[in-house]
Amino acid sequence: MSLEMHLGRRGSALRPDASGAAVLHLSSPVLNEAELLELGSQGLGLTTLSTLLPVANGPDGLEQALHRLCFEAEAAVRSGSQILVLSDRAEGGISAGTTAIPPLLGVGAVHHHLLRLGLRLQCSLVVDTAQCWSTHHLACLIGYGASAVCPWLTWETTRHWLVHPRTQSMIERGKLPALDADTAQANVRKALEEGLRKILSKIGISLLASYHGAQIFEAIGIGADLIDLAFTGTTSRVAGLSLQDLASETLAFHAKAYPELNRTKLEFMGFVQYRTGGEFHLNNPEMSKALHAAVAAGPGYDHFSTYRTLLENRPVTALRDLLELRPAPVPLPIEQVESVESICSRFCTGGMSLGALSREAHEVLAVAMNRIGGKSNCGEGGEDPARYHPLNDVDGEGHSPTLPSLRGLRNGDSACSAIKQIASGRFGVTPAYLRSGRQLEIKVAQGAKPGEGGQLPGPKVDAYIAWLRNSKPGVALISPPPHHDIYSIEDLAQLIHDLHQVNPAARVSVKLVAEIGIGTIAAGVAKANADVIQISGHDGGTGASPLSSIKHAGSPWELGLTEVHRSLLENGLRDRVLLRADGGLKSGWDVLIAALLGAEEYGFGSVAMIAEGCIMARVCHTNNCPVGVATQKEALRKRVTGLPEHVVNFFVFVAEEVRQLLSVLGVARLEDLIGRTDLLTSRAIALTKTSALDLSCLLDPIPAAADRAWLRHDDVAHDNGPVLEDALLADPEVLAAIDAHGHVVRQLSIVNTDRSVGARLAGEIAALHGNTGFQGGLSLTFHGAAGQSFGAFVLQGMDLRLVGEANDYVGKGINGGRITVVPPAGVTDPGDQVILGNTCLYGATGGELFALGRAGERFAVRNSGARTVVEGVGDHCCEYMTGGVVVVLGGTGRNVAAGMTGGVAFLLDGSGGLAARLNPESVELVPLTTPEQEALLRPLLEAHLLATGSTRAAAILADWPTWKGRFQVLVPPSEKAAVGLAAREAVAA
Repeated sequence: MSLEMHLGRRGSALRPDASGAAVLHLSSPVLNEAELLELGSQGLGLTTLSTLLPVANGPDGLEQALHRLCFEAEAAVRSGSQILVLSDRAEGGISAGTTAIPPLLGVGAVHHHLLRLGLRLQCSLVVDTAQCWSTHHLACLIGYGASAVCPWLTWETTRHWLVHPRTQSMIERGKLPALDADTAQANVRKALEEGLRKILSKIGISLLASYHGAQIFEAIGIGADLIDLAFTGTTSRVAGLSLQDLASETLAFHAKAYPELNRTKLEFMGFVQYRTGGEFHLNNPEMSKALHAAVAAGPGYDHFSTYRTLLENRPVTALRDLLELRPAPVPLPIEQVESVESICSRFCTGGMSLGALSREAHEVLAVAMNRIGGKSNCGEGGEDPARYHPLNDVDGEGHSPTLPSLRGLRNGDSACSAIKQIASGRFGVTPAYLRSGRQLEIKVAQGAKPGEGGQLPGPKVDAYIAWLRNSKPGVALISPPPHHDIYSIEDLAQLIHDLHQVNPAARVSVKLVAEIGIGTIAAGVAKANADVIQISGHDGGTGASPLSSIKHAGSPWELGLTEVHRSLLENGLRDRVLLRADGGLKSGWDVLIAALLGAEEYGFGSVAMIAEGCIMARVCHTNNCPVGVATQKEALRKRVTGLPEHVVNFFVFVAEEVRQLLSVLGVARLEDLIGRTDLLTSRAIALTKTSALDLSCLLDPIPAAADRAWLRHDDVAHDNGPVLEDALLADPEVLAAIDAHGHVVRQLSIVNTDRSVGARLAGEIAALHGNTGFQGGLSLTFHGAAGQSFGAFVLQGMDLRLVGEANDYVGKGINGGRITVVPPAGVTDPGDQVILGNTCLYGATGGELFALGRAGERFAVRNSGARTVVEGVGDHCCEYMTGGVVVVLGGTGRNVAAGMTGGVAFLLDGSGGLAARLNPESVELVPLTTPEQEALLRPLLEAHLLATGSTRAAAILADWPTWKGRFQVLVPPSEKAAVGLAAREAVAA
């Protein structure tokens, strides 16, 4: 990735000449004051334009100032200036009589003005502003046309912070490292640049120059005049704030500082964490205390009234707060309304992993949801097999040896999460895990954050979490952005096919984030054979997110749900999938709004954690949760007070509230309300920012919804139709072998439309015997060209041999057993031929793969335990690997070991160029020198020779002393002890 930018006139890309190369190269778009001054001495012609405006001109002055700024920019470009600096420090800066044009508005207006005139490529825009202090600010300024930014107040604040007595005291006490101003500012620059890189990676852009002016944003609450003026082409579905409104807000903010700021300290806005007097948060201490009291008091519904009153009387916070219900002329008697139990079956908890949550908190949610007939979501990260079966060992005190940390249990309780999350295929995804779920969820959205990867800091990865996730204690775990794994709808369709193969009874859900265009994506997901689509809103999934991820990602689920519901109806696909809304739901009223907008199920995340004791301290990522809900520290985990009964009480309260609202609407069943936007109307609210909002995109009727047949879904999950393994599962000998640990040998033909072969058998074995309980053997030899995911989820006792070639994803999620791929007899130089496709051993947790030939790109990506030998690989080998052993007896492509934190790789470096192709960020490249390394490598070479007859393996083993020196070993820090390097380094030290 690169943050490089260029300043100056752009020549024609179609007719390159020398003058087009006369640009100023910047390694970073973040400039300090000295660098900004230096721009004027580079010979490109620089003009500084003031973004100030007189306060005396009132709200109308902003439009006048913008027009002046645009005309001045035009004149400067026509006179030859190649760099325009938009500065709020020009002409003396902000004072009692002057304020500044908001920098994003200024840069957007100039950018589009010059575009309309055909002058935009003649210059570059640089913003010199006090109003830029976060990565989102930077991203917006660059996305709307700025080539560089000098956040001067950020630098000044950094210097003030450094000389503050408290900072100096912390440095003297060793709480902070010794810093000078240059180092402190360099740290701030690095943080801003890393934040920009993360934003680029989420979208899948490698160059900041590609992001520059791309306007990859959606506006929420911005009116048409502002969009036309400065953000032309940006989607703004609900309209909103006008230029006049923004001018008034700008002046009101200025009035806080002048004529005199009579404060001892600056106002704390509470944008991220709750602060008294700051921005209102839906999750606030008053609400949490009321909810804790209600769930502890028990089923008496009156205990919930305080909590509900707080929500009903809150300031307008969410988009749904602008809607209200149309009550029926005569309420329906409450006894005629659908039961609490029936409503509770539609409730789910959010995908919160064991690792992010403590073991106790995670298990309490699962037990509670199983009691009410709802569905808990395990999140990514695997689940302890001890939780798969109902409890029958609970004593009279409510304790069970199976779940020793929990209280308030009953015999018959189950801590098995109904929804097993796949997160595109890693971290504890085993055949038994997949067979234990009633629903399998593919996470394309990370919480409410589009493009984010899940993050588990190293201190939270204790021995138990590492065991569940097939990784190493203390090593941070990152699920990269989903587009690193699912590049297209075809990739997603294949994963859905894999999951339907391994567990035909489970519905497959796909978790999408609410953002513009989600309707088109959802249509593809429905066609890809998904059973459920979850729409996650922007205000969920924030428990352990970095500060820069909590805001400005995704949009309200109200918009996403409506778009998906409408798109699926108009394309005749709505009956194929069930829709679930998730993100910030807290009450029965929220549930009803989601139902009226088209959702059939309802996800609760943070509020379910609050019901079991969370106080929203927002320190999840530090492993120091004061109430033990989101920590792995044993001492803190003992503070968990939540019982399954508390969470049950919360959901019963919500269901009772839903029943009361159904009664008010005169409707007996929740299903009869789904998609009934005619029962909603806009709420009259006296707020400037909401007065101009247009909610027609939520409330307009959908003609295709009139025939409510789309609400009738199949009772069973979608299936893959006839598959190759049907014949094997119809074979009495095969069934007997699976059941009684027998041995069977079979030969079959295979073609490239036979996909996920092996997964169906693996699922049946796992259902009976778990991952490692099968002691028999299925030896299956296939002849031909295998389709995608050959050998997916294979487990102990399965030996699959393919004579031919295989497509992508060979050995996806393999847990045990062996896969061997060899070409037909008579192939010339088989070791140099490509025999496997891309992304093989994706998310593997064990087993072996031997291939007499080369593999494609991303070989062993996310490998967490498989051992493998191949004779060559493409780019990105061992990407994000956390365990296992990889041996490559031939060439490798670029970017080897990117993100690799565990496992070991032995690469034959014949030409000596391996180091140049390595991504050294997390691994070390060392020669093969220790007995421990040999003990890992030689047995695998011998097994490869035996399985494939490899001439290369035979030559290496026959002249081991010579060949041994040609191997290079990739070793992450977590594996140094396993390969004998830690002891050697200790001796050397």
